[in-house]
Amino acid sequence: MSKWRPQQIPTQQGRLAIITGANSGIGYQAARYLSRAGATVILACRNREKGEAARVQIAASPPAANVEVHLLDVADLESVRRFANEFLNEGKPLDLLINNAGVMAIPERRTTPQGFEMQFGTNHLGHFALTGLLLPALLRQPNSRVVTVASIAHKGGKLNFDDLNAERGYDPRGAYQQSKLANLVFGLEFDRRLRARSAQTASVIAHPGVAVTNIVSNGMGTGLKGRIANALLPLVAQSDIRGSWPLLYAATSPEAHGGGYYGPDGIAEIKGTPVEVKPKPHAVDPAAGKRLWDISERLTGVRYDALNS
Repeated sequence: MSKWRPQQIPTQQGRLAIITGANSGIGYQAARYLSRAGATVILACRNREKGEAARVQIAASPPAANVEVHLLDVADLESVRRFANEFLNEGKPLDLLINNAGVMAIPERRTTPQGFEMQFGTNHLGHFALTGLLLPALLRQPNSRVVTVASIAHKGGKLNFDDLNAERGYDPRGAYQQSKLANLVFGLEFDRRLRARSAQTASVIAHPGVAVTNIVSNGMGTGLKGRIANALLPLVAQSDIRGSWPLLYAATSPEAHGGGYYGPDGIAEIKGTPVEVKPKPHAVDPAAGKRLWDISERLTGVRYDALNS
């Protein structure tokens, strides 16, 4: 069986994709590939200047790309609501949503504008709210997909339901691992609920392995250990281009399916070409999925009415 390559992406002509955090890293590369395949791509970025620079770069690469920049800060639920309302008011169907934006291993505990721990609030709650608000546009479109970007870091994560916002004790890496586990638990629970309603929208999860991106480099820290790790990173990791491949596979491959989890095929899933990989057992627990879902609806104020009993 031959290994997957981006050249196998089916035509995306006539399809509309939203990618959060698409001005750099794997989000940018995914946008570049999708636009080349014919998709209209919305770069959902918190910084307009950086978003415009990315748009110009993508548009400069043949074939001519239809790329737009919209402001979105997934750490801020008010920004999420504004973005979703503006998009829904345009009345467009949505074919693909890639929940990619994120922060990693913030040294000191910080909070979002709504008071949530920054990594849990940005990586999980912001995307939970965004997906729920955009759900009507997704459900209107046959064969639409939501790709949630998780991480191999989920394997060390634990959902601390008694302290999801790390108010009793903050560990930068532990908070990141929890947020990425939440991404995976959400993606799988979303799939269960879509299937229960026989929806044509699919929830798919992917991870990039270890890719040389700003979020990873920043997450290493600025101390001696962090500087050493950043110096060694290119020797063991893969590029942001290759890191985007599992996302693209999950987003476009006819072989990718709802509830599937895709990542690199190399040792420890650090790098390689996309294949279906296995999440840790604690990520697939339906009870944990329901509990996280209920808490997320309460914290964000966003209900998935079309999928709830």
